[in-house]
Amino acid sequence: MSNNKLSNHGRRRFLKLAGSGLAITGGVGLLPGQLRRQLLPISDAAATPSDPADLFFVGTDGWISLPASPGIPTFHPDTYAPTNFTTYIFGFRNMTGIPPMDPADPTKMNPLVIGQKNKAQHSAPLFWVDEFTGANTFRLDLLNVGLAQRPDLTDSHSVHWHGFRNVIPFFDGEPTGSFAVPVGRVFRYIFKPRDPGTYMFHCHVEDTEHVHMGMTGLVFVRPRQNGNTALYPSGKFAYNDGDGSTGFDREFAMFLSEVWAESHWADAHIQLPEWSDYKVDFTLLNGRVYPDTLEPNSPYNAATSTHAYDTQRQADGDLVVPTGRPDLQYQPLSALATCNAGERVLLRFANLGFKEASMTLAGIKMKVVGKDATPMRGVIAGGTARTGVDTSYETNTLSFGAGESFDAIFTAPPHSGGSGPDVYILYNRAYDRSDNQSGGAGGQRTEIRVYPPGTISPQTIPNENPTVA
Repeated sequence: MSNNKLSNHGRRRFLKLAGSGLAITGGVGLLPGQLRRQLLPISDAAATPSDPADLFFVGTDGWISLPASPGIPTFHPDTYAPTNFTTYIFGFRNMTGIPPMDPADPTKMNPLVIGQKNKAQHSAPLFWVDEFTGANTFRLDLLNVGLAQRPDLTDSHSVHWHGFRNVIPFFDGEPTGSFAVPVGRVFRYIFKPRDPGTYMFHCHVEDTEHVHMGMTGLVFVRPRQNGNTALYPSGKFAYNDGDGSTGFDREFAMFLSEVWAESHWADAHIQLPEWSDYKVDFTLLNGRVYPDTLEPNSPYNAATSTHAYDTQRQADGDLVVPTGRPDLQYQPLSALATCNAGERVLLRFANLGFKEASMTLAGIKMKVVGKDATPMRGVIAGGTARTGVDTSYETNTLSFGAGESFDAIFTAPPHSGGSGPDVYILYNRAYDRSDNQSGGAGGQRTEIRVYPPGTISPQTIPNENPTVA
């Protein structure tokens, strides 16, 4: 969204010259045959026999809630925002299990899917994939339903898996070397991940804008070593360590993002922000600002949460409204982490804000076992597997910039013996971005709550906080 005259081929100029979205749709006919078969109108895609998708994402816009006080004159809260919300976003929604076509009329798009326009969530749905073993190809379908607040923008969308090694350009989601998905089209991404660890994903179209507007999320790859209870009792591991050193009992994704209120307001009000004026007004952890980071997760659908935290949906396909917190309907993922004393807890950090973060866990040492989806182990001479010298280290603070990730494990300390849990604070030490709540702390901040042994039942999916007995 630059005003620079050298950028004459930006999306808005192109759409004006080409007759809006008609040129994009017609242009598909000029693409190679294989690409035409992949980038299909939704009716053709539904009629094409293929294996079912493991995930079905919808790209659209929507609204979330950030602290209304202190306000930012003109820009926050946005006067266009519906009741309970403050801030306009672009984003994704997980519609896995819902057919894209209307069961009553297969020539038409499913009304439940169309109805999710203007109902995006942030952060994007958390998902995970097993390491490729030769027979477990992962399929993700992306459908672009358009923007309700800005129908004048016929922006394409994509899913770019940031950090994926040796990705096939066809499935990279980076539009200069690949392509993006126009409004009304669906595309299937094929992934065969061979490197366990924590990654992130985002839309790579107009990426400065789309990333900041909220089309970002965390993804991780589970190692093939998972299930080996001889190495660690839970059979859960961050990496193929060979000795159980990355084994854990519970895991929590901690996804960092940011909001510059003026840019979000500008997109909702048909304006162009000056991105060189960028400033951080809100820092978010799993799409929320402290103390909302401590609120419970929205309930999930166990049947469709085999690869993602799939928030329960209402009959009309919309996300369920959290009890007592309707403002968090489109921010379903908590950042609260609960555990029993003595358990090993894996924290998966990823940063897709534009600023560096310094996440500190006060009172507990974290052991860094992975960085940017690479285990902290040396490579044995003559080989490629990282099972050599242990280069992991302990720290209280992790400093990382945009596009970086960490895997860190801590062992929950003994319980103090008092009533209730022992509470440890996990927070961003960049204090200029940690005071979003008037009169107190805010931003990227949450709690680690440690209970006596046996108090909390085992975790069944990432970020779950089972009910305390």
